[in-house]
Formats: sequence, C-alpha cells, structure tokens
Amino acid sequence: MSIETGISLAGYFLLMLAIGLYAYRKSTSNVSEFMLGGRQLPPAVAALSAGASDMSGWMLLGLPGAVFVSGLDAAWIAVGLTIGAWANYHLVAPRLRIYTEQVDDAVTIPDFLEKRFDDRSRALRIIAALVIIIFFTLYTSAGLVAGGKLFEASFGYDYRLGIAITAGVVLAYTLFGGFLAVSLTDFVQGVIMFIALVAVPVMALVILGGWTPTTEIVTADNPNYLSWFKGVSAIGLLSSLSWGLGYFGQPHIIVRFMAVRSLADVGPMRRIGMSWMIVTVIGAVLTGITGLAWTRSTSLTVPDPETVFILLSQALFNPYVAGFLLAAILAAIMSTISSQLLVSSSSLTEDAYKTFLRPEASQKELVLVGRITTFAVALVAALLALDPSNNVLGLVGNAWAGFGAAFGPIVLLSLHWRGLTREGALTGMIAGAGTVLAWLYAPFTIAGEAPSAFIYEIIPGFAVGLAAAVLVSKFGPAIAPGIARHFTRMEEAMRQA
Repeated sequence: MSIETGISLAGYFLLMLAIGLYAYRKSTSNVSEFMLGGRQLPPAVAALSAGASDMSGWMLLGLPGAVFVSGLDAAWIAVGLTIGAWANYHLVAPRLRIYTEQVDDAVTIPDFLEKRFDDRSRALRIIAALVIIIFFTLYTSAGLVAGGKLFEASFGYDYRLGIAITAGVVLAYTLFGGFLAVSLTDFVQGVIMFIALVAVPVMALVILGGWTPTTEIVTADNPNYLSWFKGVSAIGLLSSLSWGLGYFGQPHIIVRFMAVRSLADVGPMRRIGMSWMIVTVIGAVLTGITGLAWTRSTSLTVPDPETVFILLSQALFNPYVAGFLLAAILAAIMSTISSQLLVSSSSLTEDAYKTFLRPEASQKELVLVGRITTFAVALVAALLALDPSNNVLGLVGNAWAGFGAAFGPIVLLSLHWRGLTREGALTGMIAGAGTVLAWLYAPFTIAGEAPSAFIYEIIPGFAVGLAAAVLVSKFGPAIAPGIARHFTRMEEAMRQA
C-alpha cells in the first residue's frame, strides 16, 4: 500500500471514529436513543443510512464480480432489488413508522410483533429474536469476509488481519455511538459509495473510448455478454427477481422506517433513497462490464472476480483517489456490519436480557449490555469469516432469504391485514425460516441439483411462510378486540396523513 493510499484510508477511519464520538456525546443515554436515535432521523440521513446498510460489500464486490463473469444476465438481481426497495417504501415504511410508535414505542421488530399481537406468552419475541441472531451472525460474517478480501487484494495484508481491522473500526463507533453513530456514518458512507460507483465506470469508459468500443471488446469472445435474456431460464429469472421479496423482512433496513423523524418525512426519504439506489446499482453493473473490457484490452488480471472494483480503482486513479475509492468499499462493508450488529445487539438486549433476565434493569445497564452483546456478535461473526474461500454474494443470499421468508410475510400481513393472529404470525415465521434452512441444508435434490441451485430459497420460504400465516389465522382463534382497535387506530392515522 502506498503512503498516499494509506493517508486516504486513515482519514476515512478517523472520520468514522469522530462521528462515533459525536454520537456518543449526543444521544446514548437510554435504549430508545441507543437503538433508534430517538426517532429523530432526517429523511436524507434515514434514506442513505437504509441504502448503505442494505447494499453492503455485495454492491462493490459481489454484483460487479457477477456481471464481470456472466454479463447482463447477472444484473436481474439488481432489477429485483430495485423493485423490492420501491415496494418496501410504499407498503412498509409509512405504516411501520406509525404502528411501532402507537404500540408503546416498540424499538425492535420482535418488540413490535409482541405488542402488535399482545403476545403474553413471549413466543413471538423469542422466535423472532432467534431468527435475527442466527441469520445476522451469518450476514455479519459475509461483511467481514468482504473486508478481509479487500485488505488482502488491495494491500497484500493477511486475510485474517483484514477481518480484524474491519471489525475493530466498526466496533469502535458502533459500541459507543449506537444507532445515531451508525446512521450518521451510513450517510457519509452512502455519499462515498455514490461518488465511487459513478467515478470508476465513467473513468473506465472514457479511457476505453466510450460505450461502443467497450461493448465491442466484451462481446468479442461472448456475443451474448450484453444480452439480458440469452441463456436465462424462466426459473433463473424468477430466482433473480425474487431477491426483491427480501426487503419486507430485513430488520436492519426497516428499522430506519421506525427511526425517521415523522410520517411526513417518509415521502422525501423514499425519493432520496430510490434515486441513490438506482444510480449506484447502474454504476455497479457498469463496473463489471468495464472491468471485463479493461482486462481484455490490458495485461491486468483478475484472480478473484469479486475484486474487479478494487483493481480498476488502483489502475485508473492516482493513489490518493484510489484510497478514497477503496474507502467506498469499506463504507459499503462497514455500514452494513454496523447496522447488523446493532440490530442483533438490540434483540439480545431488549428481547432476551431485559425480557427474561432483568426486567427491572436500568437504562444505563441496558445500554451497557447492548455494547457487550454487540462485541459478542462481532466476535462470533469474525470466527465464522475466517475461511477465505467464502463467497460474499452466497453468504448474503442465504441470510437475505432467511430474513425475507421469516419476517417478510409477517411484516406485510401485520401492517395490512387486520385478521392476522398471533398463532398465524408465529406459524408463518417458523415455517418461512424453516423452509429456507431446509432448502439450504436438507439432503435432497430437485432435477439432479441442490434445491438452492435449482431455485432461490426465498421463493419457497416466502410462499410457505405466507400460506401458513394466512391459513392458521383463518381457521384458528379469532383476534382479540383490543388488537383490532390498535389496527383501526393505525389505519386512521394513515388516512389523516
């Protein structure tokens, strides 16, 4: 690593730590502030925080790498995600913002589900917290894998040292600054990602001579490289588009809807968030295409396709700018890890420690426990990430499907259907998560392929979870009058907005 690149990265790390210190001094006195920032996020901060925590390392590593190898047919995932994000802003954001505040200021998804259904058995909270802890630990490990690959490919550092550095910086500002630090750093990281995903493909296109020469290079060996449909089966297309279903059940994303300042801010948040997402997704796809063209026209080699953004950054720009662009990858990785750590910590603190161990715990004690559990989840995730052969997109895909199938149908139904019962929500959550795990690990094949290779596991998981929730609610015990009144009050607030 050159001195110039090191200076750029050091500046980035110091900025993140300074934001964490600012947030620590401003608002970490109680659990609501530590976990939700006091529900005072401006729409721009909420939008870029949601986007940055959503996209993670797959935006700058996984997606460009997939397009680099396969061509435009790998971009259908991005199309599905864009549609899903738009639907999430419309179907989930406004109602969740109102409902979570109305039901005694719920600060986590398990907390919301328990209060939404007046579940005195605590079963909903327990199962939801288990799903969050299991899948977020896996998800966090994917981010640390990306961090290890970045430091190994860019600076020649040991892969495990890269994991340690990434985890160390994220922990430093998340432990002390809580949700506000995570959201403010996400905002800055979102801006960095935006600039990087515009600058790298544009510069590559300029040097290659424009779009036409670039397309001629990438289609010389594979005439179908820029075809959206060539070689894509109906099931493959459905699997890619189905990534959009996952948005409805991602706790680290929809928690931003709970934290935005007011219902009136959801509209501006949506417009800012979707504009950011569309530009950055297009930039990631173009990075994969221009990366292939660059390697074909130069002697540059790409041993790992998921490092194409890194290699382009180093080849196209001077070391100071390259350091800034590499910071964009760290931004993508760290923004997601910090959000996942905080949500996992909130479940362990609110849904386990406070609920079952210390109901009388003070706010100061709960914040301390939140910091301890944040560290514990990071440690386990780091141990899982030690295998450098792990694939970032694969790890993210598994966790994304788990959350989407477990929480997606339940969140949508709880916000839009008065008739969803506690028993229906609990059954749907277990059925969705269980189907995904079975699809990933059960010893059976479909048409000679592993189930997850045949069709993306979120599809059967989401379908089974939705069907289970609806059927059990239809034929099980009726909802209590008090629950119906809460739902009516939420709908009235929506109509008045």
